[in-house]
Amino acid sequence: MTQTKLESKAFSVLKDKIQLIKTNEGAIYLVGPIRLPVNLYGETVVFQWYCWLNCAEVTEDYERIIEKLSSVNLAEFQQSSVLVYGDFEQADDALIRMHSICHTGDIFGSKRCDCGFQLKQSMQMIVEHGTGALFYLANHEGRGIGLFSKAMAYVLQENGYDTVEANESLGFVDDSRNYGDAIQVLKALRVKPVTLITNNPKKLEALKNSGMHVSGRTSLWGDVSEFNERYLQTKIKRSGHLKDEETYPND
Repeated sequence: MTQTKLESKAFSVLKDKIQLIKTNEGAIYLVGPIRLPVNLYGETVVFQWYCWLNCAEVTEDYERIIEKLSSVNLAEFQQSSVLVYGDFEQADDALIRMHSICHTGDIFGSKRCDCGFQLKQSMQMIVEHGTGALFYLANHEGRGIGLFSKAMAYVLQENGYDTVEANESLGFVDDSRNYGDAIQVLKALRVKPVTLITNNPKKLEALKNSGMHVSGRTSLWGDVSEFNERYLQTKIKRSGHLKDEETYPND
């Protein structure tokens, strides 16, 4: 009896924080906003955090969905989320970043890539702009090949392969990432124009093809070192990333 009462009380708190987004494959359940103070370059900045879950079942009975979660070990499956800053819904223009999870770069600070730098710097750019959102995409590790496959790709790279060659040698395409879910969440949070922080034309194309009004693009190069120079050059020469002559050094 006591357990039922506690569950009912918890649901009364949660129900107004959950939003249903219908998709062609089922539904996205979005929970938030949640106040999240973040340490950004030594200063505390308060973002609003959302997380979403893909589910085949489409229902507005959120209690039913929550009850089913306890029988599924969601920790075994990573979920994506988004950090929102400022008046994201109503501001005339907002900066957004579609950031692919990078276990080695974002968490360990690896210098083999520029992901950790891009994560922090894009958050700083959003704060300085006054409003925006950083989408942290959990199923994009290694450009969509997963962490274990990325580790094998790193072994190949240590033996002379570039990033593209390593992924393709393992049977993958160069880049298998899909931005559909993130764009659906973006549209649920904002309909006004956005400026995309990216060097990757595929991200820009995905947004434009979705019908989202994209007012521009701003590049994000930096943290170039002996450890990642070949990786960055491969992005430009083989993956089509857009080089910014002002911020990226000459070949």
